[in-house]
Amino acid sequence: MALITKAVKGTKDALPKDIHKNQYIESMMIDIAERFGYKEIRTPTFEHTQLFQRGVGDTTDVVQKEMYTFDDKGGRSVTLRPEGTAGAVRAYLENGLCNEALPQKVCYLGPCFRYEKPQAGRLREFHQFGAECFGTASPLADAELISFAKQIFDELGIQDLSLEINSIGCPTCRAEYHKALKEYFSSHIDKLCDTCRDRLDRNPMRILDCKSPVCSEIAKDAPVVTDYLCDECREHFGAVQEYLKAMQIEYTVNPKIVRGLDYYTKTVFEFVSGSIGAQGTVCGGGRYDGLVKELGGQDTPALGFALGMERLMLLMEAQNVEFPKAIAPDLFVVALGEKATLKAIDIVKDMRADGFTALYDLNQRSLRAQLKYADKLNAKYSVIIGDKEVEESAAKLKNMETGEENEIPLDKFVSGFYNITLSSQLDDLEINGEEFDFSSLFGLDKKD
Repeated sequence: MALITKAVKGTKDALPKDIHKNQYIESMMIDIAERFGYKEIRTPTFEHTQLFQRGVGDTTDVVQKEMYTFDDKGGRSVTLRPEGTAGAVRAYLENGLCNEALPQKVCYLGPCFRYEKPQAGRLREFHQFGAECFGTASPLADAELISFAKQIFDELGIQDLSLEINSIGCPTCRAEYHKALKEYFSSHIDKLCDTCRDRLDRNPMRILDCKSPVCSEIAKDAPVVTDYLCDECREHFGAVQEYLKAMQIEYTVNPKIVRGLDYYTKTVFEFVSGSIGAQGTVCGGGRYDGLVKELGGQDTPALGFALGMERLMLLMEAQNVEFPKAIAPDLFVVALGEKATLKAIDIVKDMRADGFTALYDLNQRSLRAQLKYADKLNAKYSVIIGDKEVEESAAKLKNMETGEENEIPLDKFVSGFYNITLSSQLDDLEINGEEFDFSSLFGLDKKD
């Protein structure tokens, strides 16, 4: 039987040599979220299918074409989550977060699944960072949410992003807009795709989001939603823009943005890049004031955004954004012989307990092979231990970058390691452009 050696189409491995990049981005996002008052929430990877049908909208491409849906062994229809908001709302209601102080701010990181044609920046299993804010109707919340997303891009060092915003109104003013869209698209019904013909009566705004080139071309001359906003929605949108200006965030009003999910109301926005081709939207979100009620809760204003991790990584690489280097082992112990191996085990145990990354060769190879292995691992320091070193309880600690060697006691290895590495770091410090000798302050002998 042949081995299965290829991942499922539309999925991608994150390998050890690159995983530090993911971890760097993820930790920075969570840190920024904390600063904005967002706490992490973790929801299941799959939910009842009805949650997404009601939450995302049964006229969307996501529900109609892209969901991974199946019956479990109990005959229940479940779906791998295609996005994070519906599950977050369900958790907000089920766990009583709605009874706590409002607004409730949550964020999440995790995989999502959509059956789409894979291409650069678009996978069938992808990962999202999302943020949701429940319990505030203020336009200030809209602006702050946008500033939250922008803070992520700024701190990651991403350049040349454009922020596009729009208002798609509330159910009241959108009813008038739907009438105008129906009238416009009805005159082109023979050219619309089958899916959009079905959408014409149920939700004509979805036609604006159709990926068909023919439908997209027709939609270019369709009425724009901002011409149909009621007074309240117009005032809300104006206030959002004023707050963005106060935050010194540049933006463009794009009346064609409707977002791909049915739950949005009023403010919608996208951060778009021209650096990664067709899949240029790296972050999108907006307000969804009716979703909590739609899923069984009280009438609760809410808003959020989602950011695709793979697309973000693609953008950072396209712009040559620098990532921190992968964490290298602090120490590699080269052990020669059984006694040396036992001593290496003891040293490594103590080093790890003190927070250092310390390794030894599990294959117990030759001296040359072990040193070569330590070099491939980019170990910062190495120490060679043989029978002589065990007997004398001392060895030479080698700086793998500079080649400098210092004697280190084996019975007090951790404290010796601290002294040598700290002395080396302090010697490298400069004050007013001149080297300063700190070693005397700590009773360290530079000759050691």
